[in-house]
Amino acid sequence: MRLFRTLSRTPLRAPLRATCFAACGLLCVLSANSVKAEVSSVEKSEKLFNSQVKQFISKFCLDCHTGKDAEAGLALEKFTTRTSILEQREEWEKIVKRIQIQSMPPKDAGELPSDQEREDVLAWFDDALYGVDCSGDVNPGRVTIRRLNRNEYNNTIRDLIGVDFSPAENFPSDDVGYGFDNIGDVLSLPPLLMEKYLDAAEQISEKAIFANTPESYPWKKISDKQLKKEGAVTIRRSGAGFHSRGTLKGTVNLKQDGEYEIRIIAGQTPAGDEAAKMEVKLDGKPLKTFEVKADRNSPEKYTLPKAIKLPKGKHDLEISFLNDFYDPKGPPKKRDRNLYVNEVAVRGPKGKLPDDVPASHHKLITCTPEKGRSERYCAERIFKPFMEQAFRRPVSRNEMKPIVDLVTATVESGRTFEQGVQVGMQAVLVSPHFLFRIEGLQDSEDESNKIQNVAQYELASRLSYFLWSSMPDERLFSLAGQGRLDDPRTLRMEVKRMLADPKSEAFVKNFAGQWLNLRNLEDLSPDPRKFRVFNTQLKADMRRETEEFFAYIMREDRSVVDFINADYTFMNENLAKFYGNDKVKGEKFQKVNLDKSRRAGLITQASILTLTSNPERTSPVKRGKWIMENILGTPPPTPPPNVPELEESAEGKQNMTLREQLALHRKMPGCAACHDQMDPLGLGFENFDAIGRWRTKEGKHKIDASGKLPDGRTFESPVQLIGILEQQKDGFCRSLTEKMLTYAIGRGTEYYDKCAIDEITANFTAKGYRFSELVTEIVLSDPFLKRQKGSRK
Repeated sequence: MRLFRTLSRTPLRAPLRATCFAACGLLCVLSANSVKAEVSSVEKSEKLFNSQVKQFISKFCLDCHTGKDAEAGLALEKFTTRTSILEQREEWEKIVKRIQIQSMPPKDAGELPSDQEREDVLAWFDDALYGVDCSGDVNPGRVTIRRLNRNEYNNTIRDLIGVDFSPAENFPSDDVGYGFDNIGDVLSLPPLLMEKYLDAAEQISEKAIFANTPESYPWKKISDKQLKKEGAVTIRRSGAGFHSRGTLKGTVNLKQDGEYEIRIIAGQTPAGDEAAKMEVKLDGKPLKTFEVKADRNSPEKYTLPKAIKLPKGKHDLEISFLNDFYDPKGPPKKRDRNLYVNEVAVRGPKGKLPDDVPASHHKLITCTPEKGRSERYCAERIFKPFMEQAFRRPVSRNEMKPIVDLVTATVESGRTFEQGVQVGMQAVLVSPHFLFRIEGLQDSEDESNKIQNVAQYELASRLSYFLWSSMPDERLFSLAGQGRLDDPRTLRMEVKRMLADPKSEAFVKNFAGQWLNLRNLEDLSPDPRKFRVFNTQLKADMRRETEEFFAYIMREDRSVVDFINADYTFMNENLAKFYGNDKVKGEKFQKVNLDKSRRAGLITQASILTLTSNPERTSPVKRGKWIMENILGTPPPTPPPNVPELEESAEGKQNMTLREQLALHRKMPGCAACHDQMDPLGLGFENFDAIGRWRTKEGKHKIDASGKLPDGRTFESPVQLIGILEQQKDGFCRSLTEKMLTYAIGRGTEYYDKCAIDEITANFTAKGYRFSELVTEIVLSDPFLKRQKGSRK
């Protein structure tokens, strides 16, 4: 929620509480005084509403906004008290935004409020809508139960099971709220997604655990390079052809003792009255002679009926063609009997794990039912740690029992123990306790206490999904189990550790990718006739530059002001050539210093400039809007209805420059208030074309990147404008705080979060604007560490 006048307030909770506990009598006095002060504040607000605000609405708003024909369907005559305003808080936030930017009443209205009248009304709304007493307990909010989004699901499966598999790539796209896809309110569970979860659980369990069934053992082929021949045999990549009597020899190297199976895929060309006879020997001893009746074009599998018990080591396998036959006078297709062997393969040993069993199998199957250990005993040993990791908290025996029962029932039905574990794993992976981050299970039953500290294991999940988009690691689990995780010193250490961990790459991809709209690059396609150099690789490199830039500021703990004015960036050879730099070589991205005569910070990176352009040309409006939203933290309101796009309003003005077209657009009713702020910001970066290349002319027109902001400040170039934006760094820091807090807690910020946002911003800016301090202050804030019981308010 954006506040129109930011008033930083010093937190008074700690000294207040100390005083209260020291003197019970003083507590009563303070409480009484607090109630009196609150009543007095409300009474004062009511009086101001009646003496100023009500008259303002009547004088400047009701002419257009009354009755069923009210403009934009907004009837305001019903708002006659302060309470009626607060009951429609969200509606009035939009209205106040328009009053602030002076689009209500519009400049072409008959009578306009004076600056003082507007300021007085805005001050009243600021206090009424957003005023919160930060000296007492403040509502920390409550997050809606949150489903794992696609990135979180993939990362959690990776860390929980250890399989190189991303099943969520096939899931439906996640909805976005407040700019992010990890917001609890929008992460629904449609039936199609539930089906995808079931399919994914089955695939994951089969990839992670070797089923230990006869069919699950892989056949290991003997390659053509391992084969030798005797007689009329031709060896090819696709197998071997026996054109007369001959023998095919190969060596089988077994690494374990045990029972093995041998399979040969073969076919024949028929002739005479017999089928081709294929003899199989091992270590010189005949095993079986097969009659190969299958046609060479439709070969069949010939497997020895029983597994052979063999010691480890090398064994000689021989395949011979016994009954060659040729009749030149026979039917055309039955004159020459030949044998064709397409594949020779061995599998086993039965009952023993293959050498190439996945590492996840050994990680998960920590107990097997042998030497007196029952299936139930081993299932409990396996699923207690697995379920605790999957559910991200301790589990009881009652929670484990249905899973253990499922494993034992599967084994009793005739399947292997490993198959039972697969089925149990599937049940865990579709459990709500895995798919959702559920908080409040450990809340106290004391209904008088509506504010709870987030439980230790829940806090571990908040931390890990904030910075890693994945489940907590062993250290976070351990600290939670010891009850130490909520200690401020511990949290500070954990934030630094987690930001330095490679898994923090997920924070770059998911937070920065959405905050800066980098994900939208994938869907952009600039006009190929105008921008022939733009291709898929360049697009990927543009995005990578911004991600590397963000990651550097994060890992090197730089000032977040670098996002605005950094004199460095990251390039590989391909991107450097695009920028006109011939000194960078190789595909690897490397840090490059900028002279700041043309480029500095995020705004002049090609990814951002491309995102804020149209397919065929630049868009000063989009660029100005992006700066207002992401740098200044003052997003413009939604355009009024029935306002034409720039192209429509400038029809027939093709000879005009874009600057001239925008000036014409601003003359239209309802446009000037927003465009007076957006247009100069966007025009200041007109030296960059629609894909971010530097230019001094557009067609025959010389680029004019100068401008004047509504507050009177002027600039002549992009870098000068960046210097002006740098002066607004406190507004940027507050905006970044609000965005990151939203991402961290998984809900949109509300008016009661003002105190926390003020405190986080003040604390981290006072410590040098360091990135880690911003993250740490968010983690130490009430919205992150606490939660409100019951339904959200």
